[in-house]
Amino acid sequence: MGDVLPFKRKLPQGKTPNTLCREGFHKWRVDKAKQFDVKLGKLVTVYVCERCGEKKITAH
Repeated sequence: MGDVLPFKRKLPQGKTPNTLCREGFHKWRVDKAKQFDVKLGKLVTVYVCERCGEKKITAH
């Protein structure tokens, strides 16, 4: 019979970026907690990647 190889353990969410995120394919979701930026004086949309936690901000 062959040898049994152990699988690598998955790291907790947000510890290291996923391979898809490293290549630029993030899984964005809208963060509704912060909708107004005081410095810009505009409404903003904050996107957070579900896999790695990176943030992207767009102003309206």
